[in-house]
Amino acid sequence: MNIEIVSSEKNEVELKIDNLTVAEILRAYLNEQDVEFAAWRREHPSKPLIFKIKSPNVKKSVSGAISALKKDCNQLLDAVKK
Repeated sequence: MNIEIVSSEKNEVELKIDNLTVAEILRAYLNEQDVEFAAWRREHPSKPLIFKIKSPNVKKSVSGAISALKKDCNQLLDAVKK
């Protein structure tokens, strides 16, 4: 999986992501948090996604979303092991 930063400003970041599943899961978790905007678009199926995030603190928002995702995955694994 490749992730490339297209543009980065104080409260906004734009990324190129070549994995639709990761982009959609990250979008869902970011929108559950306190972000202004988190969405992706794709010009053509053969091109990578453009993912845009607007938040007062983008790094903190992405980190929080990933932590929440890890927690949910660990809970799922524990449930499956039982």
